[in-house]
Amino acid sequence: MKRGRISNVEARYITQNADKFPVEEIAAHLDRDPSAIDNFIKKKLKIGLSQFEQAEYELEDRPYWTELNKQFTGEELELFKYHWGRIISQFKDDVFPTEELQVIDVIKLELLMSRCLQQNKSNIDQISAFELLVQEGRSVDPDQQDVDAIFNLERQVAALRAAQESLNRDYRDLQTKKSAMLKDMKGTREQRIKRLEDSKQSFTGWVAHLMQNPALTQQYGLEMEKMRLAMEKEKERLGAFHKFEDGQVDQPFLTPDTVKD
Repeated sequence: MKRGRISNVEARYITQNADKFPVEEIAAHLDRDPSAIDNFIKKKLKIGLSQFEQAEYELEDRPYWTELNKQFTGEELELFKYHWGRIISQFKDDVFPTEELQVIDVIKLELLMSRCLQQNKSNIDQISAFELLVQEGRSVDPDQQDVDAIFNLERQVAALRAAQESLNRDYRDLQTKKSAMLKDMKGTREQRIKRLEDSKQSFTGWVAHLMQNPALTQQYGLEMEKMRLAMEKEKERLGAFHKFEDGQVDQPFLTPDTVKD
């Protein structure tokens, strides 16, 4: 099975056949991993994307993605894309450019908070290790103790504890800023519920909205028809005779329409 980057010839073949053949057939023809073909189709051709995936991939097309690459590590960027996709999906793509900047700032604050917690954990681990060394150093005979080394370790512990207090303070400040920004974006649960309660949209307004959006009306119509067909098929299945575990034969769904002679 071939590995590495997809060549121009392979890319052209995938582009021409993405909507004709399943991913597995294309992958078998090119001797490639199906997941690699699927990722190419979603990322390059934007086909078969969920709302979350579409938002995630579109982020990389934004001009500020280059700047984000300079500011955060690879792991942080993956987390950035995850949060971006989730938030944009939550707002159903109803996000204006100024609101995009708010989303970016909120995610940046989230990543900086994560950095603070990671550094805090690192400090706690170092403090525990240094304190253990101090205990070992003081456990020996006083005449054999390396006083300078013990003093140096204690000084490092004090410096780490001071840094820990500073990190905790920074974390609280970032958390306060993030909470304020989420409120500005109307993104908290309390505000979402309040927005629903305060909604003045009427049934007539909803019908007018459907009339102005034929594509949405067609989508709802297709979903309703699929549900109706599924219901009829299940009604037919459950209305037929069925042999139960105890050997009895009966109809699970018995109505005047399904009763049999």
